[in-house]
Amino acid sequence: MAAARTAPADVVKGRRVVNRSACRCARCASPSRLRALHPHAFRQEAWAVSSTDPVKTLDTPSLKQFRRIVLKVGSSLLVDRAHGRLRHAWLAALAEDIAELHRRGADVLVVSSGAIALGRTVLGLPSGPLKLEESQAAAAVGQIALAREWAEALGHHGLTAGQVLLTLSDTEERRRYLNARATLGRLLDLRAIPVINENDTVATTEIRYGDNDRLAARVATMAGADLLVLFSDIDGLYTAPPAKDPGARHIPVVERITPEIDAMAGGAASELSRGGMRTKIEAGKIAAAGGTHMLIADGRGKNPLAAIDAGGRCTWFLTSSTPATARKTWIAGSLEPRGVLHVDAGAARALRGGASLLPVGVSRIEGEFTRGDAVLIRDGDGAVLGRGLVAYDAAEAALVLGRASRDIEAILGYPGRAEMIHRDDMALGLG
Repeated sequence: MAAARTAPADVVKGRRVVNRSACRCARCASPSRLRALHPHAFRQEAWAVSSTDPVKTLDTPSLKQFRRIVLKVGSSLLVDRAHGRLRHAWLAALAEDIAELHRRGADVLVVSSGAIALGRTVLGLPSGPLKLEESQAAAAVGQIALAREWAEALGHHGLTAGQVLLTLSDTEERRRYLNARATLGRLLDLRAIPVINENDTVATTEIRYGDNDRLAARVATMAGADLLVLFSDIDGLYTAPPAKDPGARHIPVVERITPEIDAMAGGAASELSRGGMRTKIEAGKIAAAGGTHMLIADGRGKNPLAAIDAGGRCTWFLTSSTPATARKTWIAGSLEPRGVLHVDAGAARALRGGASLLPVGVSRIEGEFTRGDAVLIRDGDGAVLGRGLVAYDAAEAALVLGRASRDIEAILGYPGRAEMIHRDDMALGLG
């Protein structure tokens, strides 16, 4: 990585830890468990910068330990900027890397951009920003070409690709989320490679602002992945844009995304690629909330996964949590809140202690929501405590707020749930 490597040896405390032989144990479900059971499977990188200075050494995982990996591939990597054509040799090399992961027993999912970039070339659209309807037309043409290219590249290694078109709303609405998750799960059970594209033909907000990094993070939490890899045209996060600041330092490891880390993110870069470091940091937040590790790596060279395996420079965003349950993962990272429940001080203390939210502890509601929708939970000062799935429609919640659970039947005319939000339907510490 940032420093030259030495030959395999024992740990040198406080300075340098070399890469010992990597563990291939399939029993290890998470990096934290692997570290406890098989510490030799981790390597420490010299001069790894955490989310707080000063510089210190930190553990980084090896790709070999992960069992379910989501790869996000941007259009600037798939499509040649000068000619608007697919980079066939690069895609073939990536497919070779995917086949190697698959051979090791890992599940691999791909979130692929590139439909608009390919489609605009086929349609002969001019360079420069496209109107919304032009972007949608380009996506309609490009999605066909993109799916064909992925199927052919993976097919050379005996792998089957399955196309799944999603938008962010598909990860926010419960029924569609569960359907998409079931589809992805079945494809993986059948040892296929889901190739997930943002459905730019019908998506509007996503086309205007670009969101495939966040979409990839939501797919990772949806699929229960333990690693998300964001391929980019830069080898990770720097303290400042390296093209503008020659003194910018590369950050190999981020333990926690702090305001300082947030401030290091830049903007989008090109008309072919709609992402930027800002969306990657946001993706890191979603991934961490779901117990998914993330890394940002330079994907421009051939066999980018093999390069990571060989110790190539990248930035790891590590999470200390174990993978969340599917339900809490969905609540935490894949739902947009439809309303707000304000709670009193007693309820806030009870929630922090692991209790459910009862109607008596709710002081005020905001928004129009229906039963099963996600809502934010705020304390008396307005601070977000978390979010959860509410058991009542907004109109009914307004009738029972502040009342004891035993009074619900008399108020509503039927015996409703005793809890406004059950603790199993709640994720605290997340806005």
